[in-house]
Amino acid sequence: MSEWRAFLGELISEAVAILIIISFGCSVAGMYILYDPSPYKMAYWGVCITWGMAVSIAIYVTGAVSGTHANPAVTLALAVYRGFPWRKVVPYWLAQIVGAFLGAVIVYALYGSVIDHFNATQGLTRAGGGAAGVFFTAPGVAVTPIKAFWDEIILTGFLMFGIFAVTDEYNTMAPQANFGAIVIGLIVAVIGASAGYLEAWALNPARDFGPRLFAWLAGWDSSAFPGKDGYWWVPIVAPLIGGVVGGGAHHLLIRPFLPRTLKTPVEPAA
Repeated sequence: MSEWRAFLGELISEAVAILIIISFGCSVAGMYILYDPSPYKMAYWGVCITWGMAVSIAIYVTGAVSGTHANPAVTLALAVYRGFPWRKVVPYWLAQIVGAFLGAVIVYALYGSVIDHFNATQGLTRAGGGAAGVFFTAPGVAVTPIKAFWDEIILTGFLMFGIFAVTDEYNTMAPQANFGAIVIGLIVAVIGASAGYLEAWALNPARDFGPRLFAWLAGWDSSAFPGKDGYWWVPIVAPLIGGVVGGGAHHLLIRPFLPRTLKTPVEPAA
């Protein structure tokens, strides 16, 4: 397999991974927002675990090809601390945005008529932000864009800290036998369950930007860009910083003290 063909496969893998995440994640956001009574209003954990398991599924589908970054913040942190080639960073980012955009297209194909019905019955418009939460994030109650900026740095820091811990080859307590994908999905779900109402826990620039770009093209206009109080840049910049902070915290505070022996592979059952 040529180097360029292998690299193309990695980019396709990254696009497919985040397409899976957005297709399921934004669909569960639609289930949460668009129906009355909502099947999740009194069971918010269902929203969180759906996002988390979407991440796990994406890892199982694409991890053997690209490593399933599926998040520009993860790609950046891996380049800074784990030797991921810098020449691949921007192409990975572009593939992730394309995949997130296409995931939003799938969600719209599923929920477009429901969105229009919801907005009509609620007296809302797309340009006014009606049902925008299906696609992109926004500050919650008593959360300003600046507060959301710091929130997303902290939350993405926790995500990246957890990913580095789960995938560290020297961490003898890390999940074995390909179970790490489930644990990473659970980290995403736990962050959402504990802090999702702050600003919908983007944690991922492509997760917000790709669907936001689609929504802007589909009529959400200024509610998408620049967003309420010019919010659009927050879920792009803050997770990139948070990923570097969280990855650095693990790299500096935990990794140097792990035993310098590789984990023993788990033997397959006979």
